Amino acid sequence: METIYNGIVLPHAWPPANINPESTDPMPVPYLAHTPDVISVDVGRQLFVDDFLVQTTTLTRVFHQPVKFEGNPVLKPETPLEIANAMPTACPKTGGVWYDSSDKLFKMWYEAGWLNALAYAVSEDGIRWRRPELDVRPGTNHLVPEFHPDSTTVFLDHDAADPAQRFKMFVREADGRCDRRGNAMVSPDGIHWSAPVKTNPLGDRSTFFYNPFRKKFVYSIRAYNATRGRCRFYRECDDFLKGAQWSSEQAVFWAGADRLDLPDPEIGMTPQLYNLDAVAYESIMLGLFEIHLGPENNVCARGGFPKITELMTAFSRDGFHWHRPDRRAFIPAARRPEAWDRGYVQPAGGLCLVMGDELWFYYIGFRGDKARLESGLNNGMYANASTGIAKLRRDGFASLEAGGMEKNLCTRPVTFKGKHLFVNVDAPEGELTAAITDVNFRPIAPFTSANCIPVRADSTKHEVRWQGAEDLSVVSGRPVCIIFNLKRGKLYSFWVSRDGAGMSGGFVAGGGPGFSGGKDN
Repeated sequence: METIYNGIVLPHAWPPANINPESTDPMPVPYLAHTPDVISVDVGRQLFVDDFLVQTTTLTRVFHQPVKFEGNPVLKPETPLEIANAMPTACPKTGGVWYDSSDKLFKMWYEAGWLNALAYAVSEDGIRWRRPELDVRPGTNHLVPEFHPDSTTVFLDHDAADPAQRFKMFVREADGRCDRRGNAMVSPDGIHWSAPVKTNPLGDRSTFFYNPFRKKFVYSIRAYNATRGRCRFYRECDDFLKGAQWSSEQAVFWAGADRLDLPDPEIGMTPQLYNLDAVAYESIMLGLFEIHLGPENNVCARGGFPKITELMTAFSRDGFHWHRPDRRAFIPAARRPEAWDRGYVQPAGGLCLVMGDELWFYYIGFRGDKARLESGLNNGMYANASTGIAKLRRDGFASLEAGGMEKNLCTRPVTFKGKHLFVNVDAPEGELTAAITDVNFRPIAPFTSANCIPVRADSTKHEVRWQGAEDLSVVSGRPVCIIFNLKRGKLYSFWVSRDGAGMSGGFVAGGGPGFSGGKDN
C-alpha cells in the first residue's frame, strides 16, 4: 500500500478497477468516508471544498463561480492560418496556457482553424497575445505541420530531469486523418518537437495531465458506454513516452456524467462527460468536467450553432476519485446567438494561472455561423471559436461563512512542519481568531482564542498571530487540532508556512508571475 502526501493510504489494487460503468450513481470518494487518523498539511493551502479537514463546524459552506473577463475574447481568429478553412478558430482545445518562469512569458498552444493546425502564441501579461514567426513553417506561428489536431494537450514540466523533455505534448488527429491513435511528443522549447510515439487507439477528445503528488502522468481517455454515453478511462504511468502504450488491464473505467448531472430543461438530453482535464492546485487535484448537454451534432450542424458543453468543478485528494459537490456550471455557455462563447465551452490545459490574488481560467467558446448554411456550406456549428478568461478569487472555489453571530470550525487532527499559520479570509467588518489544541481538545498555551490577535481584513494571505508566541515551533510535528472562530466573514483556506513570507509549498496549476516554477516555494 502507498501512503500519499496527505496521509491517505491507497489500496494495493491501484488504480481502482471497481467503478461500475453501468451505474449512474455519483462516484464514491473513499477518503471522505474514511479519513486518515492524522492529516499532514505540509503541502499547499488547505481548501474547504469538502469535509476532509473538518471535524466539526457551525459555519456554512458556499461555492463560488468565476466572473468572465470584460475584455473577452483575448484571442480570436484573425490570421490566414486561423481562418484558412472558412471555419475561423483560435483556441486551445485542450492545448495549454502556462506561465514559463524561465523567460517570464505566458505561452499558449492552440488550434488555428477548425481541425487545421497547431499554433503558438506568447504574452507578457496574459491578455495581449502575439503570434511569433517561427522557423518551423517560416512566416507563421505554425507547429508540427504534419498534424491536423482534433485534441492537443501541452504540459510544462518545470522539474523535467531531461531538458529535452521540458515540454510534453499529446496530439490526437481528427477522424479521417488518423488511425485513432494519439501521438506523444517532447520538446526542449515547446516549439521543436520530437518524433511522435504512438499511443493505443482512443477517442477524439482524449487528453492527459500530470499528478505531481504521486509523480504520475495520466492519460484521460475518451470512450463510449451504452449507459453513460461519452465517458472516460484512466491510464497512469511514470514515464510519459514509455506509458503511451497500455494493455486493457492498465486502462480502467474512470468517470462519466451521473444522475446528479441534470438535463438542460430546453434541450432535454441525458448529460454526458465530454472531457475531463485536471491540474495540481495547492493541496488538491483540481478537475474540470466538461459536461455535454446537447443537442446532437446533426441538429447543431443543420442550425449552424454550437452544441452546449459547460465546465463544472471537481476535486480529488487521491488523484482518481472525484468529489463534485457543486453541480452548477462553473463556466457556463452564454447561449446568446451574438455571444463569442455561445456554446461548446472547453478548458485549456493547465486550467488556470495564479495571478496575484486571482485565478485566471482560460477557456474557449464557439459562436457558430448560420450564414455558412445559407451559403450552401456545412459545419457552421464549428465556426468562430475564440479564447477568453474567467477570474476567481485565489482559493475561491468554496468559503465557510458566518454572519453576525460567531461560529466556528474544528479541524481533524493535523500535523505540520511549518511555523506560521496563514489564512485566506474576507472579514473586514468582522473578525477571525484561532486556537490550537491537542487531539483531545485541551488548549495549548499560548495558542488560545483569547490570546489570538483578531484578523479583521480581506486578504488572500494573512498571518494569524498570538500574544506571547513568536511562532508555532512548540507544536510543529505533533498532532493538533486548529479551531477557527469567525464572525461576519468568509474563510477560504489555511496553511502553515515554513517562513513568515507565507509561501505554501503547494502547486500553482499553470503557474504565474512571482513563482519560480510550478510550486509556491
